[in-house]
Parts: sequence; C-alpha cells; structure tokens
Amino acid sequence: MIERKEYIEKLKKWKGKDLIKVITGIRRSGKSTLFQLYIEYLKSLGINDDHIISINLENPEYEFENYKSLYNFIKEKIVDKDQYYVFLDEVQNVDKFQKAVDGLYIIKNVDIYITGSNAYLLSGELATLLSGRYIEIKIYPLSFKEYASYYNKEADEKLYMQYINRSSFPYALKLESETEVDDYLESLYNTIILKDISTRRKISDISMLKNIAKFMFDNIGNSLSIKKITDTLNLEGRAISIHTVESYLDSLVESYVFNKVSRFDIKGKQYLQTGEKYYATDVTMRYALLGRRNLDMGRILENIVYLELIRREYKVYVGKTGEKEIDFIAENKDGFNYFQVAYTTRENATLERELSALKAINDNYPKYILSMDIEPIIDFDGIKKINVIDWLLDNK
Repeated sequence: MIERKEYIEKLKKWKGKDLIKVITGIRRSGKSTLFQLYIEYLKSLGINDDHIISINLENPEYEFENYKSLYNFIKEKIVDKDQYYVFLDEVQNVDKFQKAVDGLYIIKNVDIYITGSNAYLLSGELATLLSGRYIEIKIYPLSFKEYASYYNKEADEKLYMQYINRSSFPYALKLESETEVDDYLESLYNTIILKDISTRRKISDISMLKNIAKFMFDNIGNSLSIKKITDTLNLEGRAISIHTVESYLDSLVESYVFNKVSRFDIKGKQYLQTGEKYYATDVTMRYALLGRRNLDMGRILENIVYLELIRREYKVYVGKTGEKEIDFIAENKDGFNYFQVAYTTRENATLERELSALKAINDNYPKYILSMDIEPIIDFDGIKKINVIDWLLDNK
C-alpha cells in the first residue's frame, strides 16, 4: 500500500476543523485507500474503533433506502460527547445524500469525510447547502514520484516508460502484464461509462458516448472545439448534434476521465473561448480503447506534465502570445510559470521553436523547457531547459 503522504498531510491539516472534508477523483484513484491510511493514523493517536464510523456505499452490506436511513444509522452510533470521525465512501450512491451530510455536519462532535467519483458531487444542492462549509481535496492516480517510490529503485527513462505503459492507477501495480493492465483499464472505463455517466445522466446511446471518448483519447493535447469534434464525428458517419457532443463531453470531464484546459492570451491578458485542450487523468486508459500503436510520445509526455502541475495545485492554462503557443501557463499565489514540453530538442529547429515562444513573453516570471534529453540544466538567457524526469521527482 502506497502511503500517499501528500494527501494524508492534507487530511491531518484539516482534522477536527469545522469543515466537511470532500475527497474527489476518478474511480480507483485511491480514495478508499486514503481513508484506510488516515483511519490507521487516527487509531495511532488513540482514537477508539467505536468512534470511527466508516461506510463504503458501494458495499452491498450497506444498502440504505434513502438519506434518512443513512443519517439514522450513523446517528444511533453516536452515544457520547467524545469526538466521532465519520467516513462515507462514494456517498453519491445514496439519493439526496447531501441532506444526510448536512444533518451530520451540524452535530457538534462529528468530523465528517466523504468521497465521490464525479464532480457532480460538488454541484447543485450540496454546494448550496454546504457553501463555505467544506474543503475539497482532489486525489489523482499515482504521480511518477509515487510510482518510483513503490519500486524503490532509480527513476530513469526505463521506469518512466513502464509508468506510461502500465498505468498510474494504484491497483495496476499488482498486475503482471500489459494485457492484464489493458483488461483492467477497459473494465474500469466501462464502469465509469455505465455507473458514473450513463446512469446519472440517463444516456441511452452508450455507443456514441464511447465514440466521443475514443476521439478524445486519440486527440490528447490537440486544440479542439465542440464544433470541430461534432464535424469530425459527422464526417465519419456518426450523426450527432453539437448539443449532444457538449453534454457527453461534459460528462466525461465530470467523471474525471478528462481534464479541460482553457486558453489564455498572455499579451491581451484575457481568457479565450475557443481552442481548449483536453488531457486524460490516466494516459494508459487510451491503450485499452485504441491499442498501443501510433503513439505520439510527445503528447503523452505533455499529458504527464499537465497532471503533475495540477497535482502541485497550479491553475493551468494553454498559453497564446501572438501567433505562438505556450504549452502551459501555471499560476499560483507567487505568479506564473511558463512551460514548453518536447520529447527531445536535439534538433536545432525544435529547440529554436520552443525557445522563440518563451522569448515572446515580456515578463520576468520563470520559463522552462522540459524534455527527455539527459543532460544538466541548461540556461538560455534565463530560460531553463530541464530533464523532465528530474523535474517530475522534484516537487519543490
């Protein structure tokens, strides 16, 4: 079991605070394991078992008719004034769960933690009821640094290739072959499509939903618009409307299969309404749907860098400066960082292209080129070229 130290530290930070802790993320990213690890931590502090109430709402052992029965089940276990810790895993499986959560929240000696596999968890009535009373912790599949720590060996290009071929989902560490990984990912993908998307959104055309997902996996990191996606699908003989494409794509983003990245005009200092990009939460899921041939290793690397930036809690945009594009603008409280990502810049033309885009930015924020090239950090008039594996392992 990988410790997921960064997430545990976040839970420790918010322990006992008068806020609902909401852990969100794609299915099988490690939310349940995080609960287990945190519960072990609570026990190490001397918290008694009978003051830790943990319910996995995907377990048939726990079937509640409605939110009231869930609330009453937990309330009956609170028999004194000592602190209780309540964990509700995949809470969206209970109809109107937010009312049960709200009821538990107002009990003074209850510290409540919930998980969900859909961004819908924090929309609608829950957000209205609990506005200002929850903190969201987003959990992702394993980072390369976590993956390397599991194997406890030198992180090099060989291990990186294993990482992007064997999946970042924690359970995949137990699997022995790429075929097993592909079978697992296909099963997981189908569960997401059927349980997290089609059932909730009442989608009947599962085939079209899967076609859109395949198209998106085949266009990771490409500049897209809803109209472009619709036109492409129609040209392939799959009649579909812009409205349907938008709805289905939103559902894939809500279920954390994809992450939408907006564009930002650096010179004009404004957000752009078109040409957004989409990155997968786990790049290997595309293999189960599209196979392993014709891979664009540069796009996959770009996807890995994007995921690492959001793990480090940056707000991430695709940048535009004049006619040039910046792969990523990463914003935090200290300002901006600019990143160009290239699998290699050994050819002068590639290096000049990446440098010229960064040189076109007229500010003094840090600028980087990340590549797989094995060499010391090189400084091009303030633009640092860094080996991406070193960067992935260093989250300072």
